[in-house]
Amino acid sequence: MAADDYSDKDRQEDIKALHGMGYAQELSRSMSKFSNFAISFSIICILSGGINSFAQAISSVGGAGAGIGWIVGCLLSGMFALAMAQIASAFPTAGGLYHWASILGGRFWGWLTAWLNLLGLITVLGAINIGTAYFFAGTFGGMFGFTGTDMQVVVFVAVITAIQALFNHLGIKVTTMLTDVSGYLIFATTAVLVLACLYFAPAIDISRLWTFTNYSGDAGGGVFPASDNMGYLFLLCLLLPVYTITGYDASAHTSEETKNAATSVPKGIVSAVFWSSIVGWVMICSITLAIPDMAVAAGQGWGMFFGTMDAIMPAGLKTVLYLGIFIAQLLCGLATVTSASRMLFAFSRDDGVPGASKALATVSPKYRTPVAAIWTSAVLCILYVLLALSIKLDGTSIYVIVVNSTLVFLFLSFTVPLVAGLFAYGTAKWPTPGPWAMSAGVYKLVTVLAIVGMAVILFIAVAPPNERVLTVVVGFIVLALVVWFAVENRRFQGPPIGDAVKARKAAIAAAEKAVGEA
Repeated sequence: MAADDYSDKDRQEDIKALHGMGYAQELSRSMSKFSNFAISFSIICILSGGINSFAQAISSVGGAGAGIGWIVGCLLSGMFALAMAQIASAFPTAGGLYHWASILGGRFWGWLTAWLNLLGLITVLGAINIGTAYFFAGTFGGMFGFTGTDMQVVVFVAVITAIQALFNHLGIKVTTMLTDVSGYLIFATTAVLVLACLYFAPAIDISRLWTFTNYSGDAGGGVFPASDNMGYLFLLCLLLPVYTITGYDASAHTSEETKNAATSVPKGIVSAVFWSSIVGWVMICSITLAIPDMAVAAGQGWGMFFGTMDAIMPAGLKTVLYLGIFIAQLLCGLATVTSASRMLFAFSRDDGVPGASKALATVSPKYRTPVAAIWTSAVLCILYVLLALSIKLDGTSIYVIVVNSTLVFLFLSFTVPLVAGLFAYGTAKWPTPGPWAMSAGVYKLVTVLAIVGMAVILFIAVAPPNERVLTVVVGFIVLALVVWFAVENRRFQGPPIGDAVKARKAAIAAAEKAVGEA
């Protein structure tokens, strides 16, 4: 949407909708429909998860993990995206998932969703930046003595996370400009990578894309434990698309900064998932077809992408591609900081973080960004990476630990409001859908499929050798229940509803005046 297409009437409608939910227009509403799409597309970033986790497609069931597994995994993520889009159109706030779960399910479900989503966003930021560190080590690291040791990775993550936070600090217009560029960069770099893979491939054997071969255990470089159960191994290959096609809740988290949010946000969510799924499948298949020898590549484990590029790609072209991929991965992390900070900001303005809510909910009058929430998100990411390093056991990669943690926490946070919405749809809690909506029957079917998908995702995330992830999840839920019944049930009120919205009228006016909105 061009800037001049956003009329004063449209702006007032957006602000009216926000006021109707009890919140002030403190953040700068300057994101276009494309920018809202671009921020989710940048976080999904097929050049991040699709490249850094590529081995998970092959080191399970071979080429079928790319040709078939990617499609199945994207369908799982697609069900979540469609169901979330329906709710996002009706409740376009920065709180997103937290706000939806609170209104549709109740205070406890909103509170639990907020913490699950925050954990998911912090861990996915860690996973993205750790993946970027390993990618840098495999490409340009040799020029700087960067070999990818654990401590080098931690320092690298700390530095780039701080830079990403700084750009977020400077305002949503700066972030939007960079994520818009990222959207175009992902398309362009992927196009060159696909064409180069197909052109320089020693031979093209299309049958690879539906051929099942057991590359588990040593045959697949130890990415997955050895197993003769091909069904189990096929489920494990879904880790690649399910991890890659996530982060689209960023469109919802930037609702209060998006023009015509009730329609732009759901379209942004669905479009980001659709195009990432299609373009990502073409990319993954092209890389798979370019592999000179599948058995040799599978044996390289996590290094098989680099092994393939080294085997077929001219040095100059390879360097250009690596640079494009590296920049896209950095911008992926930048967009994730935006998403995480908006979630933390929204939860804090409803006093969700005891002792720190007032500071974390503060918006800079100069930059119109939640500065404290931005830097807190960055620091939490760095601390989490240090924690992952300290608990690493049995030679498990830090990257694997954070990726699997991300899947569980993020998709659980998606599932809670979806279940609440399924039961609330058409009731007093959610009497009418937003302007972007599927029919009631289709919406409910999609939501049920998403809930079934959550069971699949939970299984593959905690499957051997990652059983400890389940212990972490159960431990968190038990801790959450203890904290809720001991403290938060009496303290936390959740987002404003009913008369509480009217009572905020003066506070809304004061908040908007403080940032120059009124």
